[in-house]
Amino acid sequence: MNISDLFNIANLFVLPFWTLMILLPNWKVTRKVMESFLPFVVLAATYVYLFVTSITPENAAALSNPQLADIAKFFADEKAAATGWIHFLVMDLFVGRWIYWEGQKTGIWTIHSLILCLFAGPMGVLSHIFTTWIAKAFSKNEPSESIADKAAVN
Repeated sequence: MNISDLFNIANLFVLPFWTLMILLPNWKVTRKVMESFLPFVVLAATYVYLFVTSITPENAAALSNPQLADIAKFFADEKAAATGWIHFLVMDLFVGRWIYWEGQKTGIWTIHSLILCLFAGPMGVLSHIFTTWIAKAFSKNEPSESIADKAAVN
């Protein structure tokens, strides 16, 4: 399998997970699938394979003391670029999964944050953090039941 095929397969591999989290977040199948670490094992193993096979002594020396020009030169190689891209895929999906589970746990709306995370991981993280802060601020402003109201129910 050539590097382009591996790159394309990795891109397609993550799409069902994102689709489930974004379009069917409360479906029991989505919850079951997102409990698994298997997608991360598959992607991380692909990353490790590419990382190990793309490192040369020159690259290792450049990466041990990173300079922007050296990093740019490293990623000019297709295998190194695919390695970096799969790194993004693994980490963005992992963070997306965290956002998904936080939404399931707290009831906070996550679709917008997941979409942002899919396309620009750190923006999705910020979106989720801000959404959480806003949701907590509004829930504090809602009138709470008084002791008399609670007593009347009992």
